[in-house]
Amino acid sequence: MLKEKISAFIDRIGSIDGVAACALVSRDGIISGKHFDCELNEPWFGALSATILASAESIGSILKSRSLLSVTIRAQDTSVIIAGAGENFLLAAILRDNADITLVHTEILAVAQKIGVAM
Repeated sequence: MLKEKISAFIDRIGSIDGVAACALVSRDGIISGKHFDCELNEPWFGALSATILASAESIGSILKSRSLLSVTIRAQDTSVIIAGAGENFLLAAILRDNADITLVHTEILAVAQKIGVAM
């Protein structure tokens, strides 16, 4: 049952226009589900995604921010969005260079909220 839920969420994220690859990652950095169209070091991707989000949440705490929703990393030819998905998970999405980052971000956050409720 859990595998089916994870698979359905990965399919949903992967269907967002502009998403090239995605992963559902535990807060400890373990990849629980994924769809990658590129070759990369998956354990490092999961671990670094968790580290980046945890670091950003720590900064948010120092700044007394209400709640940190996500981190966006922008490069010249791609972007990465990392969003918290409840207490136990996060979403990491690699975007195509032509993606509408604002629209993708909104859709990622909606899926992340659903994951947080479901898992």
